[in-house]
Amino acid sequence: MAQSKQALRSRIKSVKNTRKITKAMEMIANAKLLKQRKKMEQNREYAERLQACVNEILSDHGDEESIFSIQPKSKRTFTILFTSDLGLCGAYNANVLKLANSTLNKQDPIVLIGTSMYHSFQEAGYQILNETPISSDKLEYSTLKVWVQQGIDKFLSQEVGTVQLLYTRFVNTMNFEASLDVLLPSQKPAQTEQVKKEEVLTLFEPNAVTILNQLVPMMMHSVAYSDWLESVTSEQGARRVAMKTASDNADTLSQSLLLEYNKARQAAITQEITEVVNGSSAV
Repeated sequence: MAQSKQALRSRIKSVKNTRKITKAMEMIANAKLLKQRKKMEQNREYAERLQACVNEILSDHGDEESIFSIQPKSKRTFTILFTSDLGLCGAYNANVLKLANSTLNKQDPIVLIGTSMYHSFQEAGYQILNETPISSDKLEYSTLKVWVQQGIDKFLSQEVGTVQLLYTRFVNTMNFEASLDVLLPSQKPAQTEQVKKEEVLTLFEPNAVTILNQLVPMMMHSVAYSDWLESVTSEQGARRVAMKTASDNADTLSQSLLLEYNKARQAAITQEITEVVNGSSAV
């Protein structure tokens, strides 16, 4: 019985120490989430305005084809994937891998941002272009721009027919969805119900196609950076949720173990009293 009590005390202490770690990680993730979310929302406005400008040109001048709107004959897809550098973030990375397995051809080229899943994708047989892992936490805009430009070059040279991003979309602080964002070929936005108002046609110099050919790469770089910010924000949100769940589970387990310890302690006391009473009765 003494050994059982000692084992329970050891487990309770271990659970409490683990709970201190998960609680600290939850607080750190929450602080990073607030900082990253603010940065994401500030950048999102710029990316959306730039994308809206491209869509407006495509809508008003749909008859003129840009080099980025022509569908190449190639069926291959160039994909940039965003994962995390660290674990302990729930199903964040698993959802990215699940979507990749269900939508991507393993023979198509991919660029993997994030070190934690590099070997998993490598062992799964994906054709990873970056020979060494690229850190997601330390990713710079210039580095991301190089890989996006490589996708553009492959599209223009007819090596691939689609350039896309696989990222985790930030819905709210509790929900995050692995999603695909197709960058090329440029698609004319779907027609919606037009509000009855006087429309003003914008004139471009020298022409809309020239402006579009210069604006699309800029928009792609901006959207890629915006999607990366959403992925990093989602990672911190997922880690906060995972660590809060772990802390709550630690509290529940600690209470359960404490109850078992009190039962074992009470049983030991009862047994000692019984032995004393039996001994006194024998005398």
